[in-house]
Amino acid sequence: MKMTGARAVLECLKREGVDVVFGYPGGAILPLYEEMYKDNFQHILTGHEQGAVHAADGYARVTGRPGVCIATSGPGVCNMVTGIATANMDSIPMVIISGQVPTGLIGRDSFQEADISGITSPITKHNYLVKNAASIPRVLKEAFYIASTGRPGPVLIDIAKDALEAEIYFQYPDKVHLPGYVVETTGQAYDIDRAVAMIQHSQKPVFLIGGGVILSETTKYLEDIVNTTKIPVVTTLMGKGAIPDSHELHLGMGGMHVKNNIVYILCKDILYTL
Repeated sequence: MKMTGARAVLECLKREGVDVVFGYPGGAILPLYEEMYKDNFQHILTGHEQGAVHAADGYARVTGRPGVCIATSGPGVCNMVTGIATANMDSIPMVIISGQVPTGLIGRDSFQEADISGITSPITKHNYLVKNAASIPRVLKEAFYIASTGRPGPVLIDIAKDALEAEIYFQYPDKVHLPGYVVETTGQAYDIDRAVAMIQHSQKPVFLIGGGVILSETTKYLEDIVNTTKIPVVTTLMGKGAIPDSHELHLGMGGMHVKNNIVYILCKDILYTL
């Protein structure tokens, strides 16, 4: 099926089950907005790009699915940096789609040009600069896979305007092939044995629980362990909710800037950090 790169982006979003996106339009990303308008695709217009990225973050936290936000080139997507960093620190699955100046103008200090791939490299799980329209389906498929597997995080896709306007024969891949990206799906026996040994040799143990327990959907196992061992629990900010606040062994949140030495002072003996 022949279509523009912008239409291909929209079709990829549909194939990934995306039902809403958040964003703010601008010149370089207008081809995608035109396709969304034609298709009556659900788009939440925010008053600022930072609002869009935080909204996508909230959507991902509530649904467990990658949040999608859209911005134009230069100052548009640069306004999203704070939200991208937040998602990266909190392990929130997100796909950020930004427009970029045409391929021939990249690297020439063009109007509303910014090296957003370079800017966000330290605060994304992965990012792409797409200059060839034919690679759009593969990149979108990989982006959603990377964002939502393993330790979740934000993936940025920066697409040159001429790639959005070019025509391609659309074919969405059934699976991804990323030899350097390995997702661990089972626990390491060595780490489990080490944790058990630490429990057995602890005098005043305490569990420090982070957001990974919630993301991995293992809160029920945690509660079973706590009920069996009678070991008290302290949570980080992201770990709140991993065990009910009303639980008799829940000591509360350790503070915004909890460190192991703080818990040591409180409980005299560090057991294990989950």
